[in-house]
Amino acid sequence: MTRPGAAAHRPAAIAAAVAAVVGLTALVIAAVAGGAVTEKVIPGLGDAGTLTRWGLPVARLALDTGAALTVGALLMASVLIPSDKGGLDPVAVRYVRAASWLAAGWATAAAITLILTVSDILGEPVGQVVGGSELSSYVGQLPQGTALMLVVLISVVIALLTRTTATPGAALALLVLAVIALLPPPLTGHSAASPNHSVAVVGLALHLAAVVPWIGGLAVLGWHALTGGERLGIAAERFSRLALWCYIAVGISGFANAVTRLPDPTELITSDYGRLILVKTAAFAFLGWLGWMHRTRTLPAVAARRPRAFARLASVEAAVMAGTMGVAVALARTAPPVTGSPESAVKGLLGYDLPPAITVGRLLTLWRFDLFFVVLVLVLGGAYLAGVLRLRRRGDSWSYGRVAAWFIGLLTIVIVTMSGVATYSPVLFSVHMAQHMVLAMLTPIFLVLGAPVTLALRALKPAAIKGDRGPREWLMVFLHSRVVKVLGHPIVATVIFVASTYVLYFSPLFEMAMRAHLGHIAMLTHFLLAGGLFYWVLIGVDPAPHKVPYIGKLLVLFVTMPFHAFFGVALMNMNDLANNWYTSLHRPWGASLASDLHTGGSIAWAFGEIPTFIVLLAIVFQWFMDEQRLSVRLDRKADRAVANKEDDELSDYNAYLSSLDRRSQRAGE
Repeated sequence: MTRPGAAAHRPAAIAAAVAAVVGLTALVIAAVAGGAVTEKVIPGLGDAGTLTRWGLPVARLALDTGAALTVGALLMASVLIPSDKGGLDPVAVRYVRAASWLAAGWATAAAITLILTVSDILGEPVGQVVGGSELSSYVGQLPQGTALMLVVLISVVIALLTRTTATPGAALALLVLAVIALLPPPLTGHSAASPNHSVAVVGLALHLAAVVPWIGGLAVLGWHALTGGERLGIAAERFSRLALWCYIAVGISGFANAVTRLPDPTELITSDYGRLILVKTAAFAFLGWLGWMHRTRTLPAVAARRPRAFARLASVEAAVMAGTMGVAVALARTAPPVTGSPESAVKGLLGYDLPPAITVGRLLTLWRFDLFFVVLVLVLGGAYLAGVLRLRRRGDSWSYGRVAAWFIGLLTIVIVTMSGVATYSPVLFSVHMAQHMVLAMLTPIFLVLGAPVTLALRALKPAAIKGDRGPREWLMVFLHSRVVKVLGHPIVATVIFVASTYVLYFSPLFEMAMRAHLGHIAMLTHFLLAGGLFYWVLIGVDPAPHKVPYIGKLLVLFVTMPFHAFFGVALMNMNDLANNWYTSLHRPWGASLASDLHTGGSIAWAFGEIPTFIVLLAIVFQWFMDEQRLSVRLDRKADRAVANKEDDELSDYNAYLSSLDRRSQRAGE
C-alpha cells in the first residue's frame, strides 16, 4: 500500500529527477563543446586521469546545486513563509531542518571538489592526491584550496546550527552566511585574473548573490507547490517580487562579466567561451519569459486555489535553470580567449595600466567605472527617493535639507571612488589618504544628516499579516538588537573610529587590502561604516540606542579629533609603508615613497579641521533647536497650567454663586 505522503511527494520527486537529468546533460554537452573535458594529453606531462576530468565538473555541479538548495530552503523559511507571532511557522521549521541535510550535502560536494581540483592542478590521479601530502599543502598555499576549505567549514556550521534554529532572525542570519559562503571559490577563478578584474570580481559576486537565491528559491517553492504546501499564494507573491530584482541583477552582472572577458564582440561567435555565453544568454531570456508568465498567469491561478498551475510552470523553469547551471559549470572550466598582447605586471596588479604623471586635470578627467560603488550609489539613491515619494503621495512632508544632505554624501562617494582620485589612489599614498579622509570623515556626516532610518520607518508599511516580519519589522528588530546597542555606545563607536585607522595602517593589513580588489572594497566600505557609526552617535537624527547629552557629544568630538592629528604626524615621520606594493608598481614619475608618505600624513593632519567644524555647527544647531522645542513645550505647559488655574477659580466662583442662590431660595421659603 502506498503511503499518503508518498503519493503527495511523487510529482515533486519526478520533477527533481528531470531537473537533475537536464542539468547533467547540459553539463556534458557544454563541457564537450567547450573543450573542458577533451583536452589533449601531452606526453611527458602529468595527467589527472578520466575520473578527475569528468568528476570535477560533476562535483562542481553538485556543489552549486547543494548551495542553491540550501539558500532556497533558508529563504523559504525566513522570508517567503510568514512568521508566526515573531517565531518560525511550523512549515518554516521543516524547511530549516531540511536546510541542515542540504548543507551537509553541500559540504560533501565541496570536499570532493577540493580533492579533484588538487588532482587536476597537479596532474596526478585522485588516489595519489588522497594518499600524499599535496592536499594539505594545496589548501594552505593556494587561494583556490583555501576558498574551497572555507566553503566546507561554513556549510558544516550551517548544517549544525540549522538543527536547533527556531527564530526568524537566526534563520535570516544563516541565509546571509550561506550567501557569503558562495563567494570564495568563484572569486579565485577567472575573475581575479581577467583584464579588468575590478569589474569582473564585483560582477561575479553580484551575479552569484542574485542567481543562487533565484534558482534555489524557485526550486524549493516548486517543491512546496507540488507537495501541496501551505500558504503557497503568499510565498509565491513574495518570491515573484524578489525574482524580478534578482533577474535584473543577474542581467547587469552577467553583461559586465561578459564584457570583461570578451572585449571583442566577435569572440562571442569565434570562441568556445563566447558561444557558451550565447547559450546562457538565450536561457536567461527564456527564463525572463517564464517569469513574466508566472506574474501574469500562475499567480492569479494560485490566488484562485489552483496550485498545480504554478507547480507545472515552476517545474519547467527549474529544469531550464538546472540546464543553465550545467552550462555555467562548463563555462567555468573553459578558458576565456587569450588577448592579443600580454598583460603587464602593473595591469595585473591594478586592473588597468599605470596612469601618467598626476595633474589636477587628470584627477578631474581620468574617471574609472567601479561596479561596486555604482550599484551602491544607485541603490541608496533610488531607495531614498522612493521613500520620499511615498511620503509625498501620502501627504506627509520630508525636509528638503535632509534630501540635499543625503545626495551630497552620495556625490562625494562618486567623486572619490570613480574619478581620477580612484585612478591614482592605489598608486600614490597621498591620494589614497585624501580618499580615506573623505569617505571616513566627510561623507558619513551628510549621510547621517539625511536620516535614512527615520525615512524608512515612516515610509515602510507594517506587515500585512499580524505577527509577520516585513522590511519595517526587520529594521526595528535590527535597531533594538544587542549588536546595535553595543556598537552604538559612544565609547565603542569612538574606539572603532579611531583604533581601526591605527590598526589598518600600522600593520600588514593595509598592503593586503591593496593587493586584492575585494580587500580594497572592504577597506573603503569600512571607512564609510566606521565614520557613519561615529557620526550617528554625535549628530544622528535617526533613533539611537543611547541618549548622549550635547555636552557629552562635544566632549567626544574634541577628544577624538586629536587622535587623527597624531595619526597624521606619525605618518609624516615614517619612511616606509606598504613598500612592497608601491615598489612593485615601478612608478617612474612623482615623489619618492617617503615624500609621498609625508604628504599623506599632512593631508590626514589638516583634513580633520573640516569635519570638526561641520560637526560642531551641527551639534550647536541641534542643541539650539532642542532648546527652542523645549521652550515651546514649557510655554505650552505653563499656558495650560494658567488656563487650568483660571478654570478652577472660575469653577469655585460659580460654585459659590450657586450656594448663595440655594441659600436665598431656602430663606424665601
